[in-house]
Amino acid sequence: MNPSLNLWVIPILPLAGAAINGFLGRKASRPGVTTVALLSSGAAFAWALWVAARFSSLSLPYQEFFAHWIRSGNFSADFAFYLDQLSLVMLLVVTGVGFLIHIYSVGYMWDDSSYYRFFSYLNLFMFFMLTLVLANNYLLMFIGWEGVGLASYLLIGFWFTKDSAASAGKKAFIVNRIGDFGFLIALFLLIKHFGSLNFEQVFGAVVPLQPETAGAGLLTTIGILLMIGACGKSAQIPLYIWLPDAMEGPTPVSALIHAATMVTAGVYMVARSHVIFDRAPTALTVVAIIGTLTAFFAATIGIVQTDIKKVLAYSTISQLGYMFMACGVGAFSAGIFHLMTHAFFKGLLFLGAGSVIHAVGGEQDMKKMGGLKSFIPWTFLTMGIATLAIAGVPPLAGFWSKDEILWKAYQVSAVYWVIGVVTGFITSFYMFRLLYMTFFGDYRGAQVDGHDSHGHNAHGHGDPHESPMVMLAPLMILAVLSLVGGLVGWGNHFEHFLAPVFGTTEPATGAASGLTEYLLMGVSVLVAFAGWGLAYLLYYEHPELPQKIANSLGGFYQAVVHKYYIDELYAAVFVKPLIDGSTRILWQDVDRRIIDAAVNDAGDGARHISDEVRHMQSGNIRSYAGWIAAGSAVVIAFMIWMWMEAR
Repeated sequence: MNPSLNLWVIPILPLAGAAINGFLGRKASRPGVTTVALLSSGAAFAWALWVAARFSSLSLPYQEFFAHWIRSGNFSADFAFYLDQLSLVMLLVVTGVGFLIHIYSVGYMWDDSSYYRFFSYLNLFMFFMLTLVLANNYLLMFIGWEGVGLASYLLIGFWFTKDSAASAGKKAFIVNRIGDFGFLIALFLLIKHFGSLNFEQVFGAVVPLQPETAGAGLLTTIGILLMIGACGKSAQIPLYIWLPDAMEGPTPVSALIHAATMVTAGVYMVARSHVIFDRAPTALTVVAIIGTLTAFFAATIGIVQTDIKKVLAYSTISQLGYMFMACGVGAFSAGIFHLMTHAFFKGLLFLGAGSVIHAVGGEQDMKKMGGLKSFIPWTFLTMGIATLAIAGVPPLAGFWSKDEILWKAYQVSAVYWVIGVVTGFITSFYMFRLLYMTFFGDYRGAQVDGHDSHGHNAHGHGDPHESPMVMLAPLMILAVLSLVGGLVGWGNHFEHFLAPVFGTTEPATGAASGLTEYLLMGVSVLVAFAGWGLAYLLYYEHPELPQKIANSLGGFYQAVVHKYYIDELYAAVFVKPLIDGSTRILWQDVDRRIIDAAVNDAGDGARHISDEVRHMQSGNIRSYAGWIAAGSAVVIAFMIWMWMEAR
């Protein structure tokens, strides 16, 4: 008999923080808002650590039932949580990294006029992400899935008075809806053919089925539809276009949502659905191909970006591609391993970039930086560690997880390995390029006027200045994790820990000798140093060369700078026709139902229409979002009350 862990407390804590700051924060002091935000997120992390400490004594999987939710014939979906090795890893990553980013945000957002609103949204995001991770069925997972999409929209467009930020938030929201359409159809197929969305019931019904090797059957269809959903949330080809624009949000948002948690939700969902994918080799191949191509494609764009956050955005897309490559070759534990180490070093890189931006008064163009290592040495040191980690330099965290992915990929197909290694070279090059352009040479920027472009205090006038300790402490902790976090994979300990979840799904075909494994490891390390060396040559020894090379490449270079014109292509093929068509239909509707009605039934018609519209629709998306959040709080409160009554 398992002891009660009260898992519901973990997501409820940040939800309570979101509600308190959202409804009362406007009139509260900044220290009061800070206390609520940090206590709610810190207590969630502490509870997760307590759960981890008791984990070994549990009979797994551990489940907690709270309340009946939906009943229709033989179909049912409940409010219930599910804990196993996979969800424990995600739980610790979300709460641990999330708490550090909350601490960092205190310094970064202190002078923002909507300080309380930012932390309300941040806490709300943690609630939905934890719901997604702990759900014991696909429907509750989908609630968390949509919730993080809502929170992402609110946080990306946080500075909504800027047109670019508002547009970026809408773009993220709309593109994710495209992926969610595929996810929903997959859920409908699961209900139709298996009568349930509960993980244990669905997977129990799938396990006896034979792999679909003869063509595309039911499981293949479901797997591909799930991958479409994952492509939207985890920014994979062809639905990656929202993530670079999402850098319009505050930098802590980039670190939390677009490096450590939300964008990894698609990887988690595919890994959680491994039983389905194991029996749908065609769907697995689709996952591997999309992941591999995305890793390479996004890396090539990262080479030429000059906005420090855009470099990291395309790097994130590329690293997510590595995770999907791992899942696609059946190495689910390797994908989750890289998910964890990526949360450490990419979260650190984004927070470090925020520290740089903070120091130089809001500037994000690396061409206007340079020489910052003497002004912000702690930021330089921590970002240097993260750069070594993401480049795959041993023995830092990124080396262990990336090498594991490349080895598993090689066992399935040498093509995946070659593309992965080339991508590793490009990754090393553009990350050390970022480091040299930002921290070495002479400072090329203007004098700091004391505030950045959003009104945040830049801590002094004149030269760039180091960030306060409230921002540096999370950088230091993440730097330590980037240094040693990969050691959990030593001796395949991480893979063994996740083995009860994934079983024997790790690739065994084409197994090579131990000598081959070490040889391939040596190659991946060499390409990491080769990328470093090329960046050193071009951006430290001969900084005039990159522009000469760019000029010689002509149109090809411009194509890469413009991200291969994919956004323009989507705008021409999809956006403009849809907008024009919907506008035409809208005006026809307006003409028929409103103008004609107003003319034919002048007084009553106009009064009736205006009264109905005025009461039913505010036209404010943020108002709708607030009501959704409030409704979520009421539903969760009801769920807890039902659970307590049942006990």
